[in-house]
Amino acid sequence: MSQTRAVVFAYSEVGARCLGALLESDVAVPLVVTHEDDPGERRWFASVAEVARAAGSQVLTPAEPGAAEVLERLTALAPDFIFSFYYRRMLPAAVLALARQGALNMHGSLLPKYRGRAPVNWAILNGETETGASLHYMIAKPDAGALLDQQRVSIGPDDTAVEVAGRVADAAVSVLKRTLPALIAGTAVARPLDLAKGSYFGGRRPADGEFSWDWPASRIHNLVRAVAPPFPGAFATLGPAVVRVNTTRRLDAASHPAAEGPRLYADGARLVAECGDGGRLELVEAFLDGRPLDVDTFITAFGRKPVPTRPPLRAQARATSP
Repeated sequence: MSQTRAVVFAYSEVGARCLGALLESDVAVPLVVTHEDDPGERRWFASVAEVARAAGSQVLTPAEPGAAEVLERLTALAPDFIFSFYYRRMLPAAVLALARQGALNMHGSLLPKYRGRAPVNWAILNGETETGASLHYMIAKPDAGALLDQQRVSIGPDDTAVEVAGRVADAAVSVLKRTLPALIAGTAVARPLDLAKGSYFGGRRPADGEFSWDWPASRIHNLVRAVAPPFPGAFATLGPAVVRVNTTRRLDAASHPAAEGPRLYADGARLVAECGDGGRLELVEAFLDGRPLDVDTFITAFGRKPVPTRPPLRAQARATSP
């Protein structure tokens, strides 16, 4: 019996880990399509290209997955399967059609929930307590093909996106290894996704990390951990300055919320934000115009009295959008 052959489109930690799992399962991977690293992005994950080259696979980094070079190689290889593991482009129909036994995608959510981009970040931002990894067939519509298998991953109340992403990568490898034998044997059973029970989310930009101090404390806390480094981070204005917040800790709500609204103040050794709903957050790691912001720095810059944190107009306009 001939060895199963797959072409892999992949990037990020899930991409590197799932490519490794395929190779460990004795699937031949003669071609890997990935991305050139963006010099403006902090890469926190393993390199798909390095994993591929170490295994002797050819590596291509085209601008588009449907480039002529890719189609020519796929046609010549006639792979049994095409896998997409966190590849950042939709694979066109011309590519999908070249997989003899199917084209499959690993998505970082419990489909049909959180279809689309940045599923882990969105799930944390929305206060979810779980997400997961889902392996499904690819069709023209994104993250909409029949589901083969999925595995749940918990999200703790203080977990950051990178922490959850690591657990999603673990789950993705488990799902792939569990499903591969049936896929190769041609006995895998998939079930259609009920898209009405899910949702679709778009990509996120660094500018989407802006928050307003008058948001509820839970919403600010969720945003901070959803975009905490190595992602671009959360930020808000404080007078003419910009405060970047990497880590917050939830505190008990204020017994008597300030009548003048949200404010920032020193409380002993803690720097505390009293938010729009009276909830309070300790700013555990924050920066004021690029300089570390602690209690001493805050008092030097603003004095000992609480500083009102009225939201800028642009943040007010987005106050109802997560």
